[in-house]
Amino acid sequence: MVQKAKILLVDDRPENLLALEAILSALDQTLVRASSGEEALKALLTDDFAVILLDVQMPGMDGFETAAHIKRRERTRDIPIIFLTAINHGPHHTFRGYAAGAVDYISKPFDPWVLRAKVSVFVELYMKNCQLREQAALLRLQLEGTNRADAGAVKEPAGLLAELSARLAAVEEQAEALSKQLDDESADAAAVATAAHLERKLTGLRRALDALEPGTGGGAGTLPSQN
Repeated sequence: MVQKAKILLVDDRPENLLALEAILSALDQTLVRASSGEEALKALLTDDFAVILLDVQMPGMDGFETAAHIKRRERTRDIPIIFLTAINHGPHHTFRGYAAGAVDYISKPFDPWVLRAKVSVFVELYMKNCQLREQAALLRLQLEGTNRADAGAVKEPAGLLAELSARLAAVEEQAEALSKQLDDESADAAAVATAAHLERKLTGLRRALDALEPGTGGGAGTLPSQN
């Protein structure tokens, strides 16, 4: 069963949160509300999110300050942030949003189709990364099993290797399709960079899996870094 991704919606106005939920409900993911920057930071302490939609103008801790706190935390610094604002103070205001760590900056009223499309890209990248981490964990278990076999335990790795290879091939195919979707000038630079990073990790994982195949001489080596 595929676990749904969580999307954090941060806005001090309930009607805006309701509108965001209506727009993003078609993605069939878990939508989490936060009515302030403080509430958003509390949610980020315990849950992992695919993307954050963050209102700029909020009483108390505004969107820029909230983003700064998010980017300072190691656990949350890599979560994509899309700023939403009802005002436009020109290029300087937009630059401040990107400087705070946003991957996009959208002015209200926004096109629901465009917002949903942008969010869906980051959700898909998040899901691919989750799948990749699962494959890496399975590979590490296989390496541990091979080490035990070398120490005298009886274990047959062929079946597990075949299953891992099939699962990895499915992720590789999906990642390739996603990269083709992003292969145009209008794609977000952050999304393109994240997809490229995902492909590099997949390549490293495939090499590690190939090294475990009988007759390759790879043996129970060390997995390449997945960073």
